[in-house]
Amino acid sequence: MNSGFSVLDWIIVVAYLLILFAIGKYFAKKQAKQTQDFFLGERQMSLWVVAISVLATTQSAATFLGGPDQGYGGNFTYVSSNIGALIAVAFVVLVLLPRFYQLRVTTVYNLLETRISSGAMRAAGGMYLIGRVFASGARLYLAAIAVSMILFANVNANSIFISALLMTTIGFLMTFMGGIRSVIWSDLVQFLIYMSAAVAALYSLVMHIDVDYNTIIDALQNVPVTGTEDALTQNKLQLFDLSLDLTKPFTLLSIVFGITLLLIGNYGLDQDTTQRLLTCKDESESGKALIFSALIAIPIGFVFVAIGQMLYLFYQRPDLMIQAASSEVHQLFEGERITIFMHYILNEIPIGLRGFMVVGVISAAISTLNSGINSMASVAIHDFYKPWLTKSKVVEDAHFVFAGKVAMALVGFALFAMSILCFYWQRYTEMPLLDFALSVMVFAYSGLLGVFFVVVFTKRGSEMSVYLALATGFLVSLIQQPYIVEFIGLPTVIGAMAFTWKLCIGTLLVFVVCILGSRERGVQILSQEN
Repeated sequence: MNSGFSVLDWIIVVAYLLILFAIGKYFAKKQAKQTQDFFLGERQMSLWVVAISVLATTQSAATFLGGPDQGYGGNFTYVSSNIGALIAVAFVVLVLLPRFYQLRVTTVYNLLETRISSGAMRAAGGMYLIGRVFASGARLYLAAIAVSMILFANVNANSIFISALLMTTIGFLMTFMGGIRSVIWSDLVQFLIYMSAAVAALYSLVMHIDVDYNTIIDALQNVPVTGTEDALTQNKLQLFDLSLDLTKPFTLLSIVFGITLLLIGNYGLDQDTTQRLLTCKDESESGKALIFSALIAIPIGFVFVAIGQMLYLFYQRPDLMIQAASSEVHQLFEGERITIFMHYILNEIPIGLRGFMVVGVISAAISTLNSGINSMASVAIHDFYKPWLTKSKVVEDAHFVFAGKVAMALVGFALFAMSILCFYWQRYTEMPLLDFALSVMVFAYSGLLGVFFVVVFTKRGSEMSVYLALATGFLVSLIQQPYIVEFIGLPTVIGAMAFTWKLCIGTLLVFVVCILGSRERGVQILSQEN
């Protein structure tokens, strides 16, 4: 295994860290004194940089490493999930963003305070915090494994510990020094770095191919299916899966319903993403930023899946390559299963480009991590700490900027601890990396989606029904996990369903529970026309 890290590789990593430090230092000179500046950039951020920040936030190390796995073992149906993204964007732009801007909310959960009660707002904010600890901790864990393998050539506990701690520290410092402004601008840098690394890897693979375009297409359209007696073939260029298989997350039906719900939650109800949209000056700019972000995501998804397709040719069709792989495909590293892209990075990638790859992995992870730290701190301060402290006395706004920084440190520690827990969780479930990272947020999204649908589309719902609905969403998601299904003896089909269908079931049940409550108080939300 060619796993050495050269001087040139280390120079690239150090240069990347110095760039991040320079960005943080620049924004540290412009210390925010008000929470509106620290958490929302005074709503003056450019829609273009916000669009890239939203994109970088929704991407992660799971996409960087898991996307190629989809292409290597499957086809392009993951790219078709952008259909759900476009439907979700339309809903958020037309329904949610106008309400958020009309009410001038700092966090999306303020909408529940206006419609139902402050208790309902805090319940939703608490559910978000729980879900985001799960999701961001999972993504941190996935990146830590990759960084540990590349930097330390092992995946033992100490190396993963150090890798996770390194990335948590970088993410914390980036947001601590300059608030949301430094997060958004650093996201732009992170995006450019990890996409450059992905394109460089794809280019390197394409340069190894020794046949014409038509031969490549034929090789990908007629892939023999192993383990069958008949001469069955698989089309790796398939874009749409029209089957009714409930175990697949990227069938067309699953995308239209499950992925759409997932991304409505991500774009419109997850403070981690929506906070970026709220930094624009008005709902029009915010909506354009989200639309541009979703459109740019389409070719990006294609790039990562295409890397997996080229890796298939590189390892499984050496007859088509100028130079065959230097090693057989054993996707194991010290007994642990790794992604095909990570196998390629560890064994085939040349000196210099390996350092670029580890910077790409770290960039994809940090762009998600620093945003999570900032957004979780904003919810903790604005939805919990500030209402409690100002109930009996007047407090200067600068105090809450300081409190936000303290909250960031606590959030960083929580994410680090969750990443260690995920080390054992993902090994037990044996779920693919991309599916694992996407499915973890179902724990929070099913509750938030069901509750917000009631609040936006009906006049029903009460503080108690919100409490019960959010608890229902979490419990239903937990019961549907394979290990719980096995433990309590439920039909195995429940645990085998794709996370998209689990989200649909959870959201429906939450909606039913929440709508049972009658409205006890609340101000009618202003219509869009007003």
